[in-house]
Amino acid sequence: MRSKQRVNNKKGSKCSSSAKGNGAKSVTVKPAGYPLKGMFHEYPETSELDVFEFYAREQWNGFIIKKGDYLFDRRMFPDFAFKIIDVDPENSEIGKNTKFMVEDYDADFLVPDMKTDTSFKEIIGQNKAKKKCKLIEKYLSNPRKFGKWAPKNILFHGPSGTGKTMMAKALANSVDVPLLAVKATKLIGEFVGDGARQIHQLYEKAEELSPCIIFIDEFDAVALNRSFQEIRGDVSEIVNAILTEMDGIDERDGICTIAATNMMAALDPAVRSRFEEEIEFTMPTMEERYKILQTYTRTFPVKLAKDVNLQVIAKKTTGFSGRDLVEKLLKNALHKAILKGGKVTSRQFDEAFAEAVGKKSEPPKGMFA
Repeated sequence: MRSKQRVNNKKGSKCSSSAKGNGAKSVTVKPAGYPLKGMFHEYPETSELDVFEFYAREQWNGFIIKKGDYLFDRRMFPDFAFKIIDVDPENSEIGKNTKFMVEDYDADFLVPDMKTDTSFKEIIGQNKAKKKCKLIEKYLSNPRKFGKWAPKNILFHGPSGTGKTMMAKALANSVDVPLLAVKATKLIGEFVGDGARQIHQLYEKAEELSPCIIFIDEFDAVALNRSFQEIRGDVSEIVNAILTEMDGIDERDGICTIAATNMMAALDPAVRSRFEEEIEFTMPTMEERYKILQTYTRTFPVKLAKDVNLQVIAKKTTGFSGRDLVEKLLKNALHKAILKGGKVTSRQFDEAFAEAVGKKSEPPKGMFA
């Protein structure tokens, strides 16, 4: 046990004699993990609360604590941290009558399973990707039929805004299965082991809901080539957990993992090799951009002016993804029209286009006329 000291921001500490008598009635703690790489990789699980309470009182008796502090184990799991989620009353002393409650590891991490109404018809273009997704449809419709030949691990890759997330939603909707969607950046926790636990929790929930889809967006955040790992910090435990689940060491039937990235070349080869299928998403052609413009302007709450030529806009927006067209061009032009009052004009499209491409000077008049 470390020397006695007053509370130091995050750490609970022994109380002074002046603080005696202000005993904590109840304390809720949450396992937080080990603070440093290289610590033990075994994590305590509370199975008997009465036993844990006795253990906690004996170890932390006399500590003054408040919400947000950390209590560090000094016996069975040296330096394992428990975060104080709640204490009654605040800034009180752990005593022989303090009641302890323990929250599960990251119990609030998993988002509810998502049911979407997105359909393949709403995705303009990406015909090759749609065709390849038909196999996933068949698998999720009848997982047992495929046996060991199931398409369980799929990689969506391509520029940002080309419809990867939308395709996953449409796929889940087409076979009426739940979609568990998570951004890989959210898997990088505060303590070593957080991300690995979250991955296993994710797959455990997916197993309960199977058949279902796990969609991991921004996959490159945790699966970069190992030559980049020192730059971005160590996430090897997360990668190992993902690979363990993808390899099917624990048999989980009826789960399709879809990872999405716009940095295909930067992925670690060992991770990339686990995917049975790589599905490419491409930037829209001029004809596809025109169709996107047509489709979305039909839903405008105000009309287009006669000087707006969507075909010309489609030609001028080479290099725009579908999301760029909708979020940066159409929405911007529409908002300008609403603020001014009246129809959406070519002038407003000119201004929206200039802002989208980052031009500082005023765009020439009639660019899209």
